[in-house]
Amino acid sequence: MEKIHISLKVNGERKEADVEPRMLLVHFIRDVLKLTGTHIGCDTNNCGACTVVLNGKAIKSCSVFAVQADGSELITIEGLSKEGKMHPIQEAFVEKFGLQCGYCTPGIIMTAYWFLNKNKDPTEEEIKQAISGNLCRCTGYTKIIEAIKYATQKLKTSF
Repeated sequence: MEKIHISLKVNGERKEADVEPRMLLVHFIRDVLKLTGTHIGCDTNNCGACTVVLNGKAIKSCSVFAVQADGSELITIEGLSKEGKMHPIQEAFVEKFGLQCGYCTPGIIMTAYWFLNKNKDPTEEEIKQAISGNLCRCTGYTKIIEAIKYATQKLKTSF
């Protein structure tokens, strides 16, 4: 199969590669870029473990081909921290125990990052709606929602 050359900005850096047209973005992120914070959970667009932000929108990277991201700007979980310091949303998840096994956490944090960039002061119902596409098999979502609410406070005073 003939490969296609793609170029995109990933976490602020230009990345280029030759990829097969059928390669999913999640596999490009993990296998080509070696950014393994984006997880593969279901390969069916259901769980949200592979959520990243593409051109300012939260997307499930298992539902997009890498070639569709050509010319785009992509942010993965690795792109949130700056100079070794966690992003306030990441800090909130740690401080409010918004994670257990951690498998779904990068996808939920990326969804929260996208959502909180749009809505600086969401209600609990708005948070629930925003993360409704992300599944967590370990928690009852209470701590996740608390962490996102707390992140709104942290974002007002930092970053």
